[in-house]
Amino acid sequence: MDSKKQKNIPRHIAIIMDGNNRWAKKRFLPGVAGHKAGADAVRAVIRGCVDQGVEVLTLFAFSSENWQRPQKEVNALMDLFLVSLRREVRKLHKYDIRLRIIGDKSGFSDDIQQAIDEAETLTENNRGLQLNIAANYGGRWDIVHTAQQLARQVAEGLLKPEDITEQLFNQTISLGDLPAPDLCIRTAGEQRISNYLLWQFAYSEFYYSPLLWPDFKEKALAEAIDDFAGRQRRFGKTSEQIEGKADA
Repeated sequence: MDSKKQKNIPRHIAIIMDGNNRWAKKRFLPGVAGHKAGADAVRAVIRGCVDQGVEVLTLFAFSSENWQRPQKEVNALMDLFLVSLRREVRKLHKYDIRLRIIGDKSGFSDDIQQAIDEAETLTENNRGLQLNIAANYGGRWDIVHTAQQLARQVAEGLLKPEDITEQLFNQTISLGDLPAPDLCIRTAGEQRISNYLLWQFAYSEFYYSPLLWPDFKEKALAEAIDDFAGRQRRFGKTSEQIEGKADA
């Protein structure tokens, strides 16, 4: 049997890409150099996910809190985001990858919003890896935004308050049409969620890598997936139930 079929591959991997600035500082380079090197790591991880058979990859590119960074760095990030959208989308399309941007897109410039629309439209019918980029995204924003959407439906008479269930909320929130993240990877040795996918991470496994993001490539991804494959996910059940050994 194919080794990929034997291994427990996560269907959905979410990554907090941390350490670009530290990578640059270690090399006495400006911060933007770290972000450019981080873009190379993104390409490597996308290749790794395709090779490993991962269905969904969600990357935390720019949080709603990142606007507080120095203006020069924010401007450089926005320029890099726009260039990446325009240059990389053709490659994604070539390899049948579908792109989606999640977050408050209204916070971006008109040029970036237009590039997002064009990239999503170009790739919307692709059936390979689903690539999600969280940009101007925050987990609390996501929950509040979802609550507002459902509240509007109640106000319009389309829903009753008692119709709002956990299932409906889950269907309405970002990525609700996709499998929940099985594995969250965070690089650079940090061990916190940083307001990322707070609702969606309810049963996710976490893996922390000491590598700075620009150094996280296919080999590191494979190690994270191997670690995940050795875990038992119980979702509230006992080990015996999962293994089919529990009494009826």
